[in-house]
Amino acid sequence: MAFDGTADYSLDAKNRLTVPARFRELLQDGVVLAKATEPCVAIWPKAGYDSYRRAALEGVHPMSQNATKLKRFFAANSQPTDLDSAGRVGVPQFLMDHANLGKEVTVIGADDHLEVWDRKAWTDYNESLTADVLAISQSFDGVDA
Repeated sequence: MAFDGTADYSLDAKNRLTVPARFRELLQDGVVLAKATEPCVAIWPKAGYDSYRRAALEGVHPMSQNATKLKRFFAANSQPTDLDSAGRVGVPQFLMDHANLGKEVTVIGADDHLEVWDRKAWTDYNESLTADVLAISQSFDGVDA
């Protein structure tokens, strides 16, 4: 099952997010909360995050500066955790800061993981994303890819 859809949520006073119920089974073996390359927090199944890290480092010489930087980024900017009995996950402050999260958030499916966005930031980004994708689709000129 891919992670898809969009839903609005509110973080509680302890910065806990209730994970959408339909995804909890996929995340029952634990999650990794991680800084994304966009201003959002990625929620990965543990095995998915490990695969993502390996893929990002594939073909990069392990002793290169790029490999060192990537390894630091992934290790320092992620937090393994588990869902609590109510299906919630606490978002660490460093990730709240990265994503500029307030109380009102939007959780989006991003195929192999979930993303948590500040609600207004997601609305603005999604408008731009839609325009970009429409422009891309028009560039195909009716040619099937």
